[in-house]
Amino acid sequence: MSQVWLISGSGAGLGRDIAQAALAAGHRVVATARRVEVLDDLVARYPDTLRVTPLDVTDEAACIKAVRVALEAFGQLDVLVNNAGYGQLAPFEQMSSADYRAQIETNLFGVVNLTRAAVGPMRERRSGRVINVSSVGGRIGMPGMSAYQAAKWAVGGLSEVLATELGALGVHVTAIEPGGMRTDWVRRAGADVPTLLADYESSVGPLRDMLSSYAGNEAGDPVRVAEVVLRLAAHPRPPVRLLLGSDAVAYAGAAEQARRETDQRWVEISRATDVGAAALPAFPAY
Repeated sequence: MSQVWLISGSGAGLGRDIAQAALAAGHRVVATARRVEVLDDLVARYPDTLRVTPLDVTDEAACIKAVRVALEAFGQLDVLVNNAGYGQLAPFEQMSSADYRAQIETNLFGVVNLTRAAVGPMRERRSGRVINVSSVGGRIGMPGMSAYQAAKWAVGGLSEVLATELGALGVHVTAIEPGGMRTDWVRRAGADVPTLLADYESSVGPLRDMLSSYAGNEAGDPVRVAEVVLRLAAHPRPPVRLLLGSDAVAYAGAAEQARRETDQRWVEISRATDVGAAALPAFPAY
């Protein structure tokens, strides 16, 4: 069955691959980008089933307008893909407030703005899919990625809450959590890295150095990820979170294991904070 899709960040990378996959499958698509002219080739190829509209996801009014474009052009909205986002590598201390806020505004509030605009029409129809492009960075912490990963952790939490609020109303919410993909993300994240303070060379420095050779060698294939997104949009019971990529599985697994071990090591302290509990036991030695 043909669906109506709205995809943010469709100008390049994964967003464009998702748009192409949806169009090739016979769906109707509203593709958004900051510069819509980069989508001219797709408009020429799919004149009847593609609409494009400029969108800065940090602009709430523009997000409302993008949803309206879908409703006016195709009569409904079935699938929202929150894909727009970017990362910037820098130590927390060395990142300006403006740069930090810009990442949070795009990676988190962009999702908030567009989702809020979309869920009303979906709820009223008792049907819809919201697919948030998060990251394995929403489950782990890497030095130099504090703003990006803080936003992605929040997107994961937001997705879980929305799934509980909307699931019984026919609207499914999924956060996909890819590892590295062969898009332009790595090049952009590694550009304009500030000269590191000496104290951050041992923590942030290795990631900075790795990014310079990582581009083009990532494990993830965005075309395959786009196919997963296409199939998720038709699945009767999609997961709320889905890791994508062998690297994502490995990184998330290691992080979860470390958290479980820490929780268990400190469990007696955790329990001892209840009202009426016995005196605090000794802290673990390590």
